[in-house]
Amino acid sequence: MAYRRISNQSLVGVLVALVGVVLLANTTGLYDTRPLLTYVPSLFVLVGLYAIVSSDFQNVGGPLVLVTLASAWQLVALDLLTVERALSFWPLLLVLLGLSIALGRVRPSAAAVDDDRLDLVAAFGGLDRRATSKTFTGGTVTVVFGGGELDLRDVEVAAPPARLNVVSLFGGVDVVVPRDWNVRLDVIPILGAAEDDRLRRESEHDEIDLVVTGFCAFGGVSVKN
Repeated sequence: MAYRRISNQSLVGVLVALVGVVLLANTTGLYDTRPLLTYVPSLFVLVGLYAIVSSDFQNVGGPLVLVTLASAWQLVALDLLTVERALSFWPLLLVLLGLSIALGRVRPSAAAVDDDRLDLVAAFGGLDRRATSKTFTGGTVTVVFGGGELDLRDVEVAAPPARLNVVSLFGGVDVVVPRDWNVRLDVIPILGAAEDDRLRRESEHDEIDLVVTGFCAFGGVSVKN
C-alpha cells in the first residue's frame, strides 16, 4: 500500500488547531492547561527550526532570530534566566540580522525545483523558487509572517488545469506564470487581497492552465507574469 506524505500545509494547520484546542480548554474551564502554556516558547523554537530545514537552509535569518527570542522566552518562563539577564543579550539580534543580510546577498536568486507537485513553506522569512517540471500538477504554498515568490514560467502542465493551494498569513505570495496561461484565482482574502496583476490581452484560450485556491489573512496573493 502506498502512503502519501503529509504536506507542510497540513502540518501547519494541525499545529494551529492544536494550539486553539489547548487555549479553548483553558478559557472555557474544561481543563487547566496552564502548565502546557508554559512551554509555548518551545513551540516557536520548533517552528523556527522546521522553517530552516524545510527551506533547505535557504531561509535562515528570520527563523534564526525567532529561535533565539523563543529560547530566551522559554528560559525566562522556566525561571532559568531572568528578564534583565536576557535583555543584556539584545546585541545578539544585530549580529543575527547582519548575518541574515550577508547570507541573503550571496544566496542564488531562486532555487530551482523539478518536483511535479510542490510543497513549500516559509515561516518568519521568505522563499524564492523556480519550478522546472515538465509534468507539473500543482501543490501547496504556505507563508506565515514572511513572503515568497513561485516562478512557474518554465513548467509544463501534465493534465490542465494544475491546482495550487496558497495560504498566506501576515505575508505575501507572488505566483509568476507564463504570459499565455489562463489562470483562475479562487483565493479568499480576509483583511488582505488576492489579485491577478497581469496585463489583459485581446484574446485568450478557453482552457484553464492553473487554478489557484486558498486564503490570505493580513497579506496578499498575486498572480504575475
